[in-house]
Amino acid sequence: MKNMRIALTGACVLVLTLGLIQDAGAQSSRRRQSSDRSAYGPEQPPRRMVDAPTAGTLLKGTFDTELRAYPDGGVLGLLQIGLTNRWMIGLGYGGTNIISATDPDWNPRMNFLTKIQLIDESLAMPAIAVGFEEQGFGRWVDSLDRYENKAKGFFVVGSKGYRSGSVFSSMHAGLNYATDADDNDNDINAFFGADMRFENNFGLVVDYDLGLNDDRKPLALGKGRGYLNTGARWMILNRIFMEANLKDLLSNRRDRDSMGRELRIIYVESF
Repeated sequence: MKNMRIALTGACVLVLTLGLIQDAGAQSSRRRQSSDRSAYGPEQPPRRMVDAPTAGTLLKGTFDTELRAYPDGGVLGLLQIGLTNRWMIGLGYGGTNIISATDPDWNPRMNFLTKIQLIDESLAMPAIAVGFEEQGFGRWVDSLDRYENKAKGFFVVGSKGYRSGSVFSSMHAGLNYATDADDNDNDINAFFGADMRFENNFGLVVDYDLGLNDDRKPLALGKGRGYLNTGARWMILNRIFMEANLKDLLSNRRDRDSMGRELRIIYVESF
């Protein structure tokens, strides 16, 4: 079953990539220039899809602050800093019942994130990055020592950007190995997705995590369908963007009856 899902995923990525190449006409690499520090564009590519990382990194001397509001009164804050044009680090912390009339249920610890871009993107090659993320998403599950959506752990990801007129788009695919859960399911996992930004600074994003490391009964939270997420982004003043996300569109979670809804705000600045 897992091999079939991996093969299907690979076929979907191939079809989507070929479609983008055909539509793009004239391709251009997303070369980063230090003079342009916009939060989302060809010079400063997105660092994340909805939940899954991309190969994009912050420019040297640039930082972003992210705030997520998610179900169960959850709030998550992230701070990421570009130490070089290829290396960024970050910290995340939050909890549930923050926006509520009950006592907050804070996550047990602050979580570390880092990513290094090994290969810069060119006309023929995607950007390749490796990294490590302790930060998962959703409620912390004490009994399993994990987040509802597992932290990626160690990962490798590739990203390739395209341009067609004033429309920028990119494809992303990666593998990850999570080690932080007590659910006896540490299989190597795969994820992929795409994003697109239009001339009016409105964008769309989608990612799909196969959930191969969250389908082993009886402790798995997933049903084996994988986690499909999508969102709409709106860029404001080249420094701020807002994003509204719909999560788990395949109803993969065993303990949820409907999709999740999330609001994300990011501010990017240099120092």
